[in-house]
Amino acid sequence: MGEKRGDGVNTGDFVYIEYVGRIKDTGEIFDLTKEDVAKKEGIYDPTFKYKPVPIIIDSNFVLKGLNDAIKGMKVGEKKKVKIEPKDGFGERNPNLVQLIPISKFREQNVEPKVGSVINVGGFRGRIVSVSGGRVKVDFNHPLAGKVLEYEIEVVKKVKDTKEKIEAIVFYFTGVEAEDLEVRVKEKEAEIELKRRDFILTMEAMKRIAETVKKWVKPIERVRFAYVL
Repeated sequence: MGEKRGDGVNTGDFVYIEYVGRIKDTGEIFDLTKEDVAKKEGIYDPTFKYKPVPIIIDSNFVLKGLNDAIKGMKVGEKKKVKIEPKDGFGERNPNLVQLIPISKFREQNVEPKVGSVINVGGFRGRIVSVSGGRVKVDFNHPLAGKVLEYEIEVVKKVKDTKEKIEAIVFYFTGVEAEDLEVRVKEKEAEIELKRRDFILTMEAMKRIAETVKKWVKPIERVRFAYVL
């Protein structure tokens, strides 16, 4: 990236980061942005795009512990940090482990299997046992209660208004900058998708607009358009 180091990043700053996230006790990687590490560790996925990801400091884009570790870092700086459960995915909650009659599954023509991930009332859970006509489902996040370890690097700081908006769109949708046209005029931003096969949901557009208006000055209005 070759960007000169300056003051440490702070609230509201837009930065791109690289990271490798591991479970401290086992060393197992659960998330990463670096293709070379993925290949070295034998977890490379050819369908996944390995690249730096954008975040806004203090905007809840990442785990609190990760956000706090990045805050104050400079462009080009690398750091290894340990994140306790309270600043990660939370402590395990025994009340989120529930027993469900197997009949409830069979009513939906589903045969429950240990390890399967299911969705109940909008909550994702993992089946941990099937016994005596009852299915034990754990609705805790898989990383709840785990101490995490991150290797992080701040690779770029974004100052341009259009680039900030592109970063927000990418964060919420995965749509790359080359597939967008962002036009800024005074306090209004228009976001145009260049490809017809990209469809933004109303929820995605709402979250993008709210985030842009909150963090990108002086934008107060956001419009969306599609190439016809």
